[in-house]
Amino acid sequence: MNEQTTRQPHSVKPLRVVVMGAGMAGILAGIKLREAGYGSVAIYEKAARVGGTWRENTYPGLTCDVPSHAYTYSFEPNPDWSRVLPPGAEVQAYFERTVEKYGISDMIRFNEEIIACVFEQGRWNLTMKSGLRDTADIIIAATGVLHHPSVPDIKGLPAFEGKAFHSSHWDHSVPLDGARVGVVGNGSTGVQIVSALAGRASKVSHFQRTAQWIFPVENPYFTDEQKAAFRADRALLHSLRYDPTYLSNVERFTNAILDADSPEIREIEAIALGHLERSVPDPALRAKLRPDYRVACKRLIYSPDYYQAIQHPNAALVTDGIECVEAKGIRTRDGKLHELDVLVLATGFKADQFMRPMNVVGRDGVKLNDVWAKRPRAYLAVAIPGFPNFFMLNGPTGPVGNFSLIDIAEQQWQYVSQLMDLVRNGVCNEVEATQAALDDYDQARIAAARKTVFGSGCNSWYLDAEGVPATWPWSQARFREAMAAPQMEHYTLSNA
Repeated sequence: MNEQTTRQPHSVKPLRVVVMGAGMAGILAGIKLREAGYGSVAIYEKAARVGGTWRENTYPGLTCDVPSHAYTYSFEPNPDWSRVLPPGAEVQAYFERTVEKYGISDMIRFNEEIIACVFEQGRWNLTMKSGLRDTADIIIAATGVLHHPSVPDIKGLPAFEGKAFHSSHWDHSVPLDGARVGVVGNGSTGVQIVSALAGRASKVSHFQRTAQWIFPVENPYFTDEQKAAFRADRALLHSLRYDPTYLSNVERFTNAILDADSPEIREIEAIALGHLERSVPDPALRAKLRPDYRVACKRLIYSPDYYQAIQHPNAALVTDGIECVEAKGIRTRDGKLHELDVLVLATGFKADQFMRPMNVVGRDGVKLNDVWAKRPRAYLAVAIPGFPNFFMLNGPTGPVGNFSLIDIAEQQWQYVSQLMDLVRNGVCNEVEATQAALDDYDQARIAAARKTVFGSGCNSWYLDAEGVPATWPWSQARFREAMAAPQMEHYTLSNA
């Protein structure tokens, strides 16, 4: 940082900070703001509970695909995870306990959806759907990525006489035992649902548009003795978050996705292909399950039991395209009617929305929707030119994949908090990324992203409207280095 940014402040300015969302990243922001002594903080949450995607998703079989001890805040390890890959309800409970333990409940305003956030006369003016208004000096957008369901436009869907719902809006009043269940979509969610329902439902029909690469994984329970050891030795518990095997796997996977022709990607592909060959003896079914694109081009799926589940006598893989939905079920393009009682749309989320459809307006009336008309952009995934004192956690072009987004958010918070301190300590009133910094970053990022495995030819939610992977295309080490401290030449400081 330069001399201007490091000079000693005369006093600490009282600031109003608003956090958008009480999911994983919003909870993190609330805890860190309280630790840093920010006295005026509000977290606005559109729902009635914390938890974000873990609150929204409650479908059968919901499991985190990041090891439990890596999917925790660094400052709040959990000795009581039941399994290596924890069920969703445990993850949700962890976040709820953390909110209570760190005493940030008083910050959170539930059932308050922000519909407008407008920068005027040096401050952010917020309007809630309820009519409530607030004003902030600094905005932390922690809205997450996977919270706007993507509902497919399937002809005839409203005509279905059974129960139909998106996987993130699971209707737990609907009986599943003995029912005929159709699952549309075979990403991680669809795979987990089919694995959970095969054997419960009288028939599970899994409608597959594109085969997925599935990586073998075990999910053992932690024993009572192990959990007792975790509780007794915090150092042991802490070490699990940085388990060398896990970190080695992350590094291997990172190197793999950065180069679609790397030895690492070929090794991962060989493991996944061998898993398919060993697990599915029927050559016809095996052929339907074999992808025709590079491994990890779509988000790699980790499952201990999907191949077994889809071979259950009560399960069927349907690869003929969907023609339409009718009153009694789904008719495929081969003319067959698959009769159903329950239709589950495991069709993912609109990953390019972030805080939208909120009306966010920056300096001089610049609308975020216009700035993002081509693709969502943010310098280093956290800052947007023309939007002063507005910072994102897990924003566009951040690291994605099979990593712990908690770790990513903590790294981003380390970076954002340093920018906030400039305002708090009186160095400036406003800080924003320069357009040149964003343009240079995005140009380099797009060139690198096209070379990653995400750009190797498949269709996935990683791709923007122009087919460019909307991802961080470099190593985890480079991300950590970038998040260690802002390069202040890439920011404009103003005392307007």
